[in-house]
Amino acid sequence: MTTFVDTSAIHAVFDRDDTNHARAAETWHRLVGDGAPLLTTNYVLLETSALLQRRLGLADLRAFHESVAPLLEIHWIDEARHQAAVEAVLAAGKRKLSVVDCASFQVMRQLGVHTVFCFDEHFREQEFEVIP
Repeated sequence: MTTFVDTSAIHAVFDRDDTNHARAAETWHRLVGDGAPLLTTNYVLLETSALLQRRLGLADLRAFHESVAPLLEIHWIDEARHQAAVEAVLAAGKRKLSVVDCASFQVMRQLGVHTVFCFDEHFREQEFEVIP
């Protein structure tokens, strides 16, 4: 079963001060150990890179790109999917709902992925199975 990986989960794995760190680290090790296919988008990679660099520093950014990113299948967002994600955010009218999230929802639906590793309630609101 393919699992989508969101920025919120990756950040929690890296940030030992994050309230979800222990659960995130345990879930990450289980997913990797099980050999489950892990999917994300280039938008999540970008968002995660910016967040890790800003909050945790270059060492964590490097660790992410050298140790985590290679384990992920990357779905690249094209211009049409980007525009659809922007339109979805504007239609939803929710300030905290991001273009990155909406692009992720689209990719998950298109590829038939129902499970997401995250700590972002927007995925649950979209009726995806959230782990942990």
